[in-house]
Amino acid sequence: MIYFDYASTTPVHEEVLNAYIKVLQNHYANADSLHNDGRKSQRLMEKSRAQTAQLLSVSAEELLFTSCASEANSLAIKGFALAHRQRGNHIITTRVEHSSVVHAMEQLEQEFGFRVTYLPVNRDGSVDMNALRQALCAETILVSTMYVNNETGAINPIEEIAAIIHEQSRAVFHVDCVQALGKLSIPLSDIDMATFSAHKIYGLKGSALLYKKRNINLLALINGGQQEQGLRGGTANAPVNTVFAKTLRLALSEQTLHNQYVQQLHDCLCAELSELPDVQIQSNKNCVPHIINVAFMKVGSEVMLNALNERGFAVSAKSTCSSKSKAHSYVIAAMGLGEIAATHSIRISLSHLTKPEEVDALITALKEINHDYRTK
Repeated sequence: MIYFDYASTTPVHEEVLNAYIKVLQNHYANADSLHNDGRKSQRLMEKSRAQTAQLLSVSAEELLFTSCASEANSLAIKGFALAHRQRGNHIITTRVEHSSVVHAMEQLEQEFGFRVTYLPVNRDGSVDMNALRQALCAETILVSTMYVNNETGAINPIEEIAAIIHEQSRAVFHVDCVQALGKLSIPLSDIDMATFSAHKIYGLKGSALLYKKRNINLLALINGGQQEQGLRGGTANAPVNTVFAKTLRLALSEQTLHNQYVQQLHDCLCAELSELPDVQIQSNKNCVPHIINVAFMKVGSEVMLNALNERGFAVSAKSTCSSKSKAHSYVIAAMGLGEIAATHSIRISLSHLTKPEEVDALITALKEINHDYRTK
């Protein structure tokens, strides 16, 4: 299988895997135990937290280890909203967020009576700034947006959004940075909370991070113990947390070089796609080059996915976390690109591991499928 689904998950870097195996074999003691082995596990985990903080230019006490980005998003959104509902009951997000954010917002609306505003986006997938300005009010306590969209690669102007929020309201700003990490610089000085995931940057699944500034108070969603400042009860996954710093260091050390390489692959692929009949490239210059969303207007998404799978290519349609749903892409629909585009789009995601000959093979396959499977 030729892999073009790196936005969904990435293979584990060899150095990360070797480090994890070593820690798992030699430092398996519970990090909360008071004996020497437990204290060693704790020291290794806290060293990783400190190194990760240094890489992100924040303080170690501002980082919380979680099991995944969906958990981190839930803790940030629901944990903050429920802890501060006496200040206001209005929250703002967008129409193109990851399902973990969307469902957290829906639960706050339906079960806890919060009022949620879903901002529209422009045709390039970025947040409508005028809509944000109009939505902010005295009751707004939280704004949550993604930095890079997981379906299209669209980049939000995070610093501009942060400035508007902090100048015009008392709201806290949370950013889902999962698809941005390892691709863009992360301006955490302007952000109050941010979410990261290791398995998107060649790290381990079950490994994620929530950044929150010191003055941010959250309500714990998982009760049980003292772990993670009392906000996430349960035995710490110390081996996984211990290798987060190495994962991040490796990703950031080669970021510029990898981005340049991926940009070349992106340009080659888009040039070929633009020559095909009835094809609409929906990722534009305001997108990271790693993600290309394209609609084959005469071939439905499911047909295209199955045809590519039969030929040995792995791609996605929509977010992988919503892939079992038969509904159209709500992201593409929100961008105003039309119903056909929303039901006929696929996501091709690239990596520094992608070979030029693999791109050539994919182009050939897409040309054949676009010709052979197209509807009248």
